[in-house]
Amino acid sequence: MDIALNITESAQMYLAELLAKQNTKGMAVRMFVTQPGTKYAETCLAYSRPGEEKPDDELVELSHIRVYLERNSLPYLDEAEVDYAKDRMGGQLTIKAPNAKMPKVTKDSPLPDQVNYILYTEINPGLAAHGGDVSLEELTDDNVAVLRFGGGCQGCSAVDMTLKDGVEKTLMERVPQLAGVRDVTDHTVTENAYFQ
Repeated sequence: MDIALNITESAQMYLAELLAKQNTKGMAVRMFVTQPGTKYAETCLAYSRPGEEKPDDELVELSHIRVYLERNSLPYLDEAEVDYAKDRMGGQLTIKAPNAKMPKVTKDSPLPDQVNYILYTEINPGLAAHGGDVSLEELTDDNVAVLRFGGGCQGCSAVDMTLKDGVEKTLMERVPQLAGVRDVTDHTVTENAYFQ
């Protein structure tokens, strides 16, 4: 397997218990991403009875369970972690897949991919707390990232500060090839603004 995937010991034990309750010999887990590479991407775990795996699935033999990884989902599962934490209510299985919405990029990736990766993985999670997001509208010939804010960021009185101190600073640091950042959002529309 050429991706970094971590299914913790506690998660393996928990999943092994669930598999045992299915009373089917050879039962495994299948891991995949629905709508990979989009903002609607969901990382899923499902039971996989013998024969249900796909011919191009990648099999990972762990100490307590067998996991089939869907071939098309592999780049989106890179750096994913499955963990199980016990709590008073029993416990919770968590799946973190930072690259599900967009596969990991490198310095050699196309510039728009690099910008989108930073927006999805670093900037939008922070803006989401205010019900907002930002997306790349276009990349100009002179490498200026043209951005559009949405949700709670559109019309927000703090958007200039967010753009200059947060978004622009982060993008310029992380993607050195960028010449600048420009906002094309119509901020006169304030219905959903976080700060009026």
